[in-house]
Amino acid sequence: MKAISIIFQNQEILLVNKPCGVSVQGGEGISHPLDEELSKQLGYRIHLVHRLDKETEGILIVAKNPQAASKWTKLISTKEVQKEYKALCVGLPKLKGKTVKEGLVESEIEAHGRNQSARTFFSVEKTATVTVKKSLKVEGVDNPARVEEEVKIPVSLIDLKLGTGRMHQIRIQMAQLDCPLCGDDQHGNFKINKLLRKAGIKKLCLASTRLTIPLDGKKQTFEIPLPEHMEAFVKQYM
Repeated sequence: MKAISIIFQNQEILLVNKPCGVSVQGGEGISHPLDEELSKQLGYRIHLVHRLDKETEGILIVAKNPQAASKWTKLISTKEVQKEYKALCVGLPKLKGKTVKEGLVESEIEAHGRNQSARTFFSVEKTATVTVKKSLKVEGVDNPARVEEEVKIPVSLIDLKLGTGRMHQIRIQMAQLDCPLCGDDQHGNFKINKLLRKAGIKKLCLASTRLTIPLDGKKQTFEIPLPEHMEAFVKQYM
């Protein structure tokens, strides 16, 4: 496994770029989790402050000791910390039945076995139409054949800011807006995701790209580029 990229560190925390496909925490059946691999890399045990989904790439805060972990775990749930994401989604968001380019989605989502309120701000940055070919079986002939049909799929690059931090919040709420994340088979559209594989989308298209935290009495913002799999799509189609 490649060394985990460290974006920033001080006496309390590290900001790291968690790769796509790496679990944050170890457990049964999980190999090479970030908490174990980063601890080996640094030579001391790190402590998790928050989590990202396995397939979500981006900025993650980890603490250098238990005291710092307790402090930053509390801090990250306040307005002092702002987490911002970018996602590639199918279509455009529909809020209260209307297609919109920006807005706030507030809804109940199920997390940890109970319904919780969730808030996400969204803003569409770019939209493009991707054309892929779909194979169709021709019926009613002696020798069934397959023909190809062109399918046009609108895809949007969307900026997202969390108002709350629920599990799978962005993935669930964007699906509620009829604008599911590309590559999300759990909450999104499996059939469209299968077609989008032909356009190069083979992973979940969600990344934590910008984080604002309080440091030395003032707010400081850290930002990283889009993951390679998302950037390649944007360059080709947008």
